[in-house]
Amino acid sequence: MSAAAPPPPAVVTGADPARTPDGHRGRHGEVLTDAALAFLGELHHRFTPRRDELLVRRAGRRAEIARTATLDFLPETAHVREGDWRVAPAPEALRDRRVEITGPVDRRMTVNALNSGARVWLADFEDASAPTWGNVIGGQINLMDAHRRRIDFTAPGGRRYELRPDGETATVVVRPRGWHLDERHLRVGDRAVPGALVDFGLYFFHNARLLLETGRGPYFYLPKLESHLEARLWNDVFVFAQDHCGIPRGSVRATVLIETITAAFEMEEILYELRDHASGLNAGRWDYLFSIVKNFRDAGERFVLPDRNAVTMTAPFMRAYTELLVRTCHKRGAHAIGGMSAFIPDRRDPEANERAFARVRADKDREAGDGFDGSWVAHPDLVPVARASFDAVLGARPHQKERLREDVRVTAADLLAVDSLEARPTREGLVGAVRVGIRYIEAWLRGQGAVAIFGLMEDAATAEISRSQIWQWVDAGVVLDTGEKVTPGLVRSLAAADLADIRAELGEEAYAAGRWRQAHDLLLRVALDEDYVEFLTLPAYELLD
Repeated sequence: MSAAAPPPPAVVTGADPARTPDGHRGRHGEVLTDAALAFLGELHHRFTPRRDELLVRRAGRRAEIARTATLDFLPETAHVREGDWRVAPAPEALRDRRVEITGPVDRRMTVNALNSGARVWLADFEDASAPTWGNVIGGQINLMDAHRRRIDFTAPGGRRYELRPDGETATVVVRPRGWHLDERHLRVGDRAVPGALVDFGLYFFHNARLLLETGRGPYFYLPKLESHLEARLWNDVFVFAQDHCGIPRGSVRATVLIETITAAFEMEEILYELRDHASGLNAGRWDYLFSIVKNFRDAGERFVLPDRNAVTMTAPFMRAYTELLVRTCHKRGAHAIGGMSAFIPDRRDPEANERAFARVRADKDREAGDGFDGSWVAHPDLVPVARASFDAVLGARPHQKERLREDVRVTAADLLAVDSLEARPTREGLVGAVRVGIRYIEAWLRGQGAVAIFGLMEDAATAEISRSQIWQWVDAGVVLDTGEKVTPGLVRSLAAADLADIRAELGEEAYAAGRWRQAHDLLLRVALDEDYVEFLTLPAYELLD
C-alpha cells in the first residue's frame, strides 16, 4: 500500500507583504518558507479538528454554569489530584524566574525587553499585540533576528539600541494567541489556520534547534486555557512538533496562565497533562477577573463585581486563587509566577512615578511573601523594583519551591466568593469602564495591543473586563452610588460624551486620523448586545487592516 499523501501546506491569502513593519519589507519570505508552510499545514490537519471540538465543549460548559451558577473540582480526575507525580525538572535557563517582563514583539520592545535585566521576556503575540498581519510576521522576524544576534533599533531621536552580550539578556518565552482566534491570512483549503498554531509553529520551526544549540530552548506561555483537555491538546502539539523536526521530546517547556475560572479548578490536571513539558503556572489576574464576569455574568447579584479598581489581589476570592496556585505548583515541582500589576511609571511626573513604584513594590512584596517564585512587570523601570522584592526573599536561591504551602486549604466556595467584597459599583467605575474601553479598542484597531491609559498599562484582558462589567451591570440592573440605574441608554450617553471629549481634546485632524467612531461603536456592540460575544477581539479582528 502506498503511504498517505501529506496534507496540503498552509497558503497565504489576502496579505500585503508591504505592510510588514519595522523596516522588514521584503523579508516575509524568510518566515513563510515552503517548509514552514508545510509544517503549518501538518499542524492544522492534525490538531484543528480537536481545537474545534474543544471550543464547542467550552460553550457547553458555559451553558452548564448558567444553569447551575456554580463550579467544582472534577470528580473524574480526583486520582490525578491525589497521585504522586511531579513535572519534569526545569531547564537551567528557566530555573530562576524572579522577574519577567511582558510586552509585544515589535522591534523596539524586543531589544529593550531583552536588555531590561529581567530573567525572562514574555514575547507576546496575544493580549499585548493586535494581530495585524504586519505584527504577526514582523514579530517572527524580530525573534529570529534576536536569536541570531542581528537585531538593533534606532529611536526617532537617533539613539541606537543593541543587544547586551550573551548571558546578559532575558530568556525568551513566547505567548501565542489563544485557541479561539484564527489567522485569516493563512489557510488550508477553505479553513483559516488557528492563530495559536501559526504563532507556535513559525517560532518553533525557525528557532527550536538554534535555541537548543545555545543552551536555551523553545519555551512558551499558554494563554486562556479553560480545561485540562486543552492542555492535553497542547501537549500533543508539542510531541508532534518535536518528532517532526527531530528535536528531543521534553525540549519544549510551557508555562500555563491560569486566567480562567474553569482552569482554576483544574490546575493540577493541567500540570499533569503537560508534565513532561510543564514549567509552571502563572496567575493571570486580569483575564481571570474577565473570566469570572463572563462565566457568571447572568448568575445573580452575588456574582456582580464592583469597580475593577476595587477588586485588589487581597480580595478573599483572589487570595484563594493565588494561594492555591502556589500550593499546586510547589507540590508538583513547578514554578509559581505572579501576575502583572497594571501601574506603570511616568518619567515626566516624579510624584506619579513614586506612587507607581510603591504600588508595584507592595504587590511584589506580597507575592514573594506568599511563595511565588517570580512575577511580571510591564516596563523596564519596574524590573529593579520587582527584583528587590524577590531578592529579599530568595537571596541567592533560584526559587522557593521548597515552600509547599501545606497550610493552604481552598474550597470551591472560596474560589467563587465574589460576594465577599463590600465594595459596590459606582458611577465613576462605569465612566472609567467606558473611557478605557473606547481608548483601548481604538489603539487596538490601529495595531497597538499594549497601551498606557490613565497611568495604567491596558491590554486586551483589561479591556475585556471593562466591556464585560458594563454588560453585567446592565443585565443585572445595577443601581450605582448616585442612585442611577445602569441601562443601555445611560451607557450610550456616557460613551457619546466621552467621544465628544476626545474629539475636542485631539482636534479635528488628529481625531479624523484615528479610529474613534469605530471603537465607540464596537464597545457599545460588545457591551450592550443581548447575545454576549465570547471575546471582543473576535469582532474587532474583522475590522483590522
